[in-house]
Amino acid sequence: MRDACLIVVDAQYDFMPGGALAVPNGDEVVPVINHIAARFENVVLTQDWHPRGHASFASSHPGKKPFETVELSYGKQVLWPDHCVQGTRGADLHADLALLQAQLVIRKGFHRDIDSYSGFVEADRRTSTGLAGYLRERGLKKVYVCGLATDFCVAWTALDARAIGLETALIEDASRAIDLEGSLARAWKDLEAAGVRRVASSRI
Repeated sequence: MRDACLIVVDAQYDFMPGGALAVPNGDEVVPVINHIAARFENVVLTQDWHPRGHASFASSHPGKKPFETVELSYGKQVLWPDHCVQGTRGADLHADLALLQAQLVIRKGFHRDIDSYSGFVEADRRTSTGLAGYLRERGLKKVYVCGLATDFCVAWTALDARAIGLETALIEDASRAIDLEGSLARAWKDLEAAGVRRVASSRI
C-alpha cells in the first residue's frame, strides 16, 4: 500500500506480559503486526520514552498508588507504575517486530512534566511530536493504527489522526486493551463518533 501509513503504537516490552504495565495478551499483536506490515510501504512506530521521575509515575507522588489520579498543569492524569524508562529493556521495542521498512520512530513522553498517549500531540494538547508534519510532507492522507493499548495510546493516536483530517482505521485484532474502569468502551464510543473505522487485519 503506497498511499497509506501503518502506525504501530508502543509495541514495547513494558506493555507485554511480565512488563511493568502489562497489557493482557499484549504479545499477541506482534505476529499480526508483522503480517499486516508486509502490505505497507510506509510504517511509523511510536515509543514511550520516559525519564526517571516522570510526572505520570505514581512513584513521583508520595502517598499515591498506580491507577489513582492527580491534577497536573494540563488536567487530570492517571498515575502509572514506572514504565518505559529511557534506556531500560522495558522501553525497547519488541525484538520480534519485523518492520525493516519502518522509516520513523516517534518517541513520546520524554518531557518530564507531560504525559503522552498520542503519537501526534502530547497530553497537554499543545506539544506536537512532529508526526502530523511528517505525514503531510510525505503526502500520506490515510493511516492504519494498531498496537498497545487500544483504549489509551492507540485510541488517542487514531483520534488525533482524524482531528487533522486523515482517513483513519484502527486495526482491532492487531491491538489489545488495558480496559481500566470501562476505558475500552469509552474509547470505542469516541472513535466511532470521530469517524475512525474499526477493521480486522484480514480486511486490509
